[in-house]
Amino acid sequence: MKKWILVSAIVLIFTAFAVYQHVQAKKQALLSSLASNAATSIASINPAPTGTVPVVATSGSTTTGTTASTTVASTPTAVSTPTPTPTPAPTPTPVAQSGQYKNGTYTGPVVDAFYGNVQVSATISGGQLASVNFLQYPNDRGTSQRISSEAMPILQSEAIHAQSANVDVVSGATQISQGFIESLSQALRQAIN
Repeated sequence: MKKWILVSAIVLIFTAFAVYQHVQAKKQALLSSLASNAATSIASINPAPTGTVPVVATSGSTTTGTTASTTVASTPTAVSTPTPTPTPAPTPTPVAQSGQYKNGTYTGPVVDAFYGNVQVSATISGGQLASVNFLQYPNDRGTSQRISSEAMPILQSEAIHAQSANVDVVSGATQISQGFIESLSQALRQAIN
């Protein structure tokens, strides 16, 4: 029961962190858009026309009566607020580029994950990893079923996002994670152009 609570807490924390990262990325995109719009608006303001202002030349405290003409450009006075320079959100760089894999379905080897075997198949579509399916996974005990059911969607999602088998080990599911990584790595080696 304690392990279940711990795993649930970890999943909740991971989900909260993912939502936080998503919100931060949206916030950065909004700030970038606002800064771009503000710069465009400022650039579109027409400067005031230039004019000629007579200047009377003086010497000491007496006026000599000589006038000169100086061209002065009037500048609009506006309250300027510093525009923060948005820092673009880091974008994960997938290991595999578009078209790196051959289309098809590739099956990885069976890997012993201590509590059972792990085997996956990778489906490649359009040169990219489209889906990962578990063909075998630890499921002979209640605990194994629970851990597998929690870890498998995370591993599948991360692999598709990374476009490789280079994924983090799911906490509390180390053996199934390592089996997944090894089986998927072998499957993807078969799919490399």
